[in-house]
Amino acid sequence: MKTPTLNPFRILAGLALGLAVGALGAWAGWPMERTADWASAVGGLWLDALRMTVVPLVFSLIVTGIAAAAATTGAGGLTRRAFMLFAVLLLGSALLAALLGPLLLGTWSPSPQALQALRASLPAGETPQIPAVGEWFRTLIPTNPVSAAAEGAIVPLTIFAILFGIAAARLPNEGGRPVLAFFATIAEAMLVIVRWVLLLAPIGVFALAFALAARLGLGAGAALAHYVLVQILITLILGLSMYPLAMLAGRVRPGAFARAAAPAQAVAASTQSSLASLPPMLAGAERLNLPGGTSSVVLPLAVAVFRIAAPASIVIVALAMARMTGTQVGLPQMAIIVALATINTLVIAGLPNQITFFAAYAPPALAAGIPIELLPLFLAVDTIPDIFYTITNVTADLSVTSVLGRKGEVEAAPAEA
Repeated sequence: MKTPTLNPFRILAGLALGLAVGALGAWAGWPMERTADWASAVGGLWLDALRMTVVPLVFSLIVTGIAAAAATTGAGGLTRRAFMLFAVLLLGSALLAALLGPLLLGTWSPSPQALQALRASLPAGETPQIPAVGEWFRTLIPTNPVSAAAEGAIVPLTIFAILFGIAAARLPNEGGRPVLAFFATIAEAMLVIVRWVLLLAPIGVFALAFALAARLGLGAGAALAHYVLVQILITLILGLSMYPLAMLAGRVRPGAFARAAAPAQAVAASTQSSLASLPPMLAGAERLNLPGGTSSVVLPLAVAVFRIAAPASIVIVALAMARMTGTQVGLPQMAIIVALATINTLVIAGLPNQITFFAAYAPPALAAGIPIELLPLFLAVDTIPDIFYTITNVTADLSVTSVLGRKGEVEAAPAEA
């Protein structure tokens, strides 16, 4: 059975309508509290339908993703170097957002009274509490993985999933293939459920946006607009940083790199698809005189698993939700967010952003004790910065290909001599 195609603009329309109606009611002084409570209940029910898929989906995707990465990195030196470079740059993306995010998000805030009303309306006790540092380290290894899954303990569950995926990939005589096939089937089933729930996204997002605007007034739309601007700015900084990377590590002239990347960037802006941008990226690599063997391996691999804008985006979403809900994010919580943002980006790849949004964005926030009730609103407005995400991603794909291509030439030089 074919799943209906998701339309991000329907979700964005639901958000805009919910914000407009809620803000209008708040501005006109209508008695909105009871209506907002009902809207919160409807939106919360829709959010719970998405939340129920997070643990099995994340665990299954991490197991299969880590196993696939282990098999790929064992296939040759080029793929191993590519994965190492991907991991370093993804971690750098998350760290950049962790450094700049609090500063940029702190440049504007709704009124304290409105935020207090919003925070009071959120359910209590929905997210795990972060223990003291010493006690927290003891919880990293789950003594009972099933209990960790039931309690939504994301960090220990992620560690167990990583170890399980590596072990399954190393079983002799392809003994891990049935296990990995089982978890791949679970992931596919969860994704089908996610698609079904997202078909109701315009209704769920409308209800949540209405409840938010009824309590924040016009500040709700302004807060989301500010968040979008921060996302775009961080993404642009990431994209621009790929030019000096190609110039310094890839030994490519800035003008030559810009001309080679421009066609792929144009396709990315118009389609929001890195996969659709692959042919012009291959042409751009050829224009830069990169080795054909390198670009034919690295570019498809980068399109599949290397989305440099994603870790920064995940961190900014977590920090924005923490700011709006009054959740304190200290150094331990920030470290959790950065680590999970990097890991999730590596293993949750190759799928549309709407489908994997909750699987990628919810675990870091939950692990840091941040309520995720506002997450659907960020999903709705994600359509806007997604254009910049894709442009930055394809720019980074071509940049790392130039780095690995020049490195391959240097390593091949002694053999040629």
